[in-house]
Amino acid sequence: MGSKFVIKGGNRLTGKVKIGGAKNSALKLMAASLLTEEPSTLTNVPLITDVRIMAAVLERLGAVVSYTDPDIIEIKFGNSLHAEAPYELVSQMRASIIVLGPLLARLGRARVAMPGGCNIGSRKIDMHIRGLEALGARIEVGQGFIEAVSEKLVGSKIALDYPSVGATENLLMAATLAKGVTVIDNVAREPEIVDLANFLNKMGAKIEGAGTPTMRIEGVGSLHGVEYSVMPDRIEAGTLLVAGAITGGDIVIEGAIPQHLDLAISKLKNTGAAVDISNKEIRIKGGSATKPIDIATLPYPGFPTDLQTQFMALLSIADGTSIITENIFENRFMFVNELNRMGSDVRTEGRHAIIKGIPKLLGTTVTAPDLRGGAALAVAGLAAEGVTEVLDIYHIDRGYQNFEHKLQALGADVERVGEKEPSNVLKVVGNR
Repeated sequence: MGSKFVIKGGNRLTGKVKIGGAKNSALKLMAASLLTEEPSTLTNVPLITDVRIMAAVLERLGAVVSYTDPDIIEIKFGNSLHAEAPYELVSQMRASIIVLGPLLARLGRARVAMPGGCNIGSRKIDMHIRGLEALGARIEVGQGFIEAVSEKLVGSKIALDYPSVGATENLLMAATLAKGVTVIDNVAREPEIVDLANFLNKMGAKIEGAGTPTMRIEGVGSLHGVEYSVMPDRIEAGTLLVAGAITGGDIVIEGAIPQHLDLAISKLKNTGAAVDISNKEIRIKGGSATKPIDIATLPYPGFPTDLQTQFMALLSIADGTSIITENIFENRFMFVNELNRMGSDVRTEGRHAIIKGIPKLLGTTVTAPDLRGGAALAVAGLAAEGVTEVLDIYHIDRGYQNFEHKLQALGADVERVGEKEPSNVLKVVGNR
């Protein structure tokens, strides 16, 4: 039996909590370390399941990955770098596809198992393939794998159909060692993309335009190892801000970058919460009543899909009806049935969720369907009357380090029951 959270709702959260490193940046920086034979050191790395899986992927490719401190990872490469990322690891984490670009750039070939673990939408990899082909790669998509070969990648002009984060990252990394200049239009603009570009530039890459719709990459002959600190996790910060709001609490988030959460903070204010920002601290005070709002998820700088479920939990106790439109992942509403088990009144119509606010949620047993949905159910449990048990919390462990400890530090009555940590990463399967 896996572990679960047992949450006694009704406690008002108060106090300070520090944000850890960003999951969605750390994984990509680890993959980018493949671009050089020199060792690299990453600091502020979250100790979460997905990082362990990526470390296992790198080790199967020939790296030695060691924790020199709880949040510091050193990545060294031995005498040989292998070109094949195996299915039993890649199948556990969608982000593993991100090794395709750097392996191809370093070795001239890469064979990566088809990524798995994603139940929240199709997330097609067509743009990865077309972009790498534009750089001169020959791609074969077989039964369960993608194989790419190129004697030498050559810079090109690429326009993405959609600002895909994964495609932007794979093409950005591949282009750093390509011959000539690559220009990519309609790229993703997420802060994690900027973090990756900053990391690559520190390694010796020549990248301009990160954070804008067009990036220009001038290929270089080689990159070198560096030490780099992973950016703070804006999704963890946003999740805890919602936890403060849903409990009518008064909490301070330390270490976050407020600009990364501009729209989420604006929406929280619209619900009636008071939010104050100073330096890298965000203070939220929950309102006496939650006001209904409408939300539509969009690529950054739009509202993040990774915070949609947490906001739905908050809006389930709003004084009125809210509408959430999910434009990124079509299956992101999977957790609605579980939230409704707690008494909420949410119905879905295609990409829209209509949330009729109720006076209070009721504790019961629910199952985390994925990473963000699991976190949202835990947040809902904080405000529910009675006891909520959240099962399958290995999903939550994929993206949140010490989640229950941070909530406990703010006064939440939450306990992990069962296995403390998944001991074998190969047993861990989940979604983003």
